[in-house]
Amino acid sequence: MQKRLRRGLSALAIGVTAAMALAACASGGSASGGSASDIDKALEQGGTLTYWSWTPSAKDQVAAFEKAYPKVKVKLVNAGTGADQYTKLQNTVKAGSGAPDVAQVEYYALPQFALSESLLNLSDYGFGDMKSKFAASTWKSVSMDGKVYGLPQDSGPMAMFYNKKVFDQYDIAVPKTWDEYVAAAKKLHDADPEKYLAADSGDAGFTTSMIAQAGGTPFTTDGDKVTINLQDAGTKKWTKTWNQLVEQGLLAKTVGWTDDWYKQLGNGEIATLITGAWMPGNLEASVADAKGDWRVAPMPTYDGQTAATANNGGSAEVVMKQSKNPALAAGFLKWLNSSKASTKVFMESGGFPSTTADLESSAFLDEKPDYFGGQQINKVLVDASKASDNDFTYLPYQVYANSVYADTVGQSYEKGTSLESGLSAWQDALAKYGKQQGFTVSTK
Repeated sequence: MQKRLRRGLSALAIGVTAAMALAACASGGSASGGSASDIDKALEQGGTLTYWSWTPSAKDQVAAFEKAYPKVKVKLVNAGTGADQYTKLQNTVKAGSGAPDVAQVEYYALPQFALSESLLNLSDYGFGDMKSKFAASTWKSVSMDGKVYGLPQDSGPMAMFYNKKVFDQYDIAVPKTWDEYVAAAKKLHDADPEKYLAADSGDAGFTTSMIAQAGGTPFTTDGDKVTINLQDAGTKKWTKTWNQLVEQGLLAKTVGWTDDWYKQLGNGEIATLITGAWMPGNLEASVADAKGDWRVAPMPTYDGQTAATANNGGSAEVVMKQSKNPALAAGFLKWLNSSKASTKVFMESGGFPSTTADLESSAFLDEKPDYFGGQQINKVLVDASKASDNDFTYLPYQVYANSVYADTVGQSYEKGTSLESGLSAWQDALAKYGKQQGFTVSTK
């Protein structure tokens, strides 16, 4: 999922009740009763499918698929980005009709739809055998309890994008540790109060990714039992660093993905981005004036020695249980996210692949974009994908969790106060909501 379309969660609450979760955990295989051979038969026979996606490459991918399988027609629908689409998708689930055959769902939201038994278990179609074709971290995001609910579309291993021109001007060394990062932030802002090493006005996806890199596991789910601990060791490890930036006013409060944000990235007022590997295309398209200024480095770590990062963003494609032609839908999904013809289109539009064949391709690794001064940035990003295999899991109602982040943790950013208080408020809100949905929620 190219991140230029990512942000802007609305005040959304998509609920998944504990009863649904238990039903999902207790159910057996896919209701499709299909097999791997059924896909070939369905593609040969043809038919019509509906595909919901907001990714910029979708139109060209559909065209390429229809050229390869002329008997299949795919109706592409942009039902909204992220949470906007999930609202409509959940409405079709509640109504029992109207869902697409195939849908794009971000990794953080996928468990919510899986637990409500809205998605087809694709194991019956042989998708379990495709594990080696994808990066380990993304495969974990689509497989749960021995079932496969989709295929990864892209991945977002985090790295540090930095403005070399600014770093050189202020004699700032590329930080390898978070302590060095904080020191660099102070040095830059002291030298020029108009400049900041980073911008962060409070973002749920960034927070959970940073906690994951620090080894935190604040959310665990076991059937209808949910445990929330936003004060665990990993979370505190991150807040100990980030509090210094928040409380000392060393972060630009510019909201991401706005015109002002792009402008500051272009003029050097924001000098780094700690974000996912999908970012290069966004910089090239929206911060064109800074061509040649930016570079990519590994994400800083706490010890400066062991490579460690996390995923930020990314989507899968899933088959909805309502599909009247699940074998054909599974065939389209398989082609969409694993065929060379499709991943080529996706990568040409700026997407960062999740398929190991593409990640290991010499042509991909050896690219030297002029925008990044001829640096082989994909080598850095692929290395990051190998260092992001952590055990972070999302809540079964993470879409709701993200929607109330601004009212809780966001207030710490707004007031320039310790993040612990905001995280505590977020935890209280998530525990209350979980109990309302019928989960047994414990907090620590």
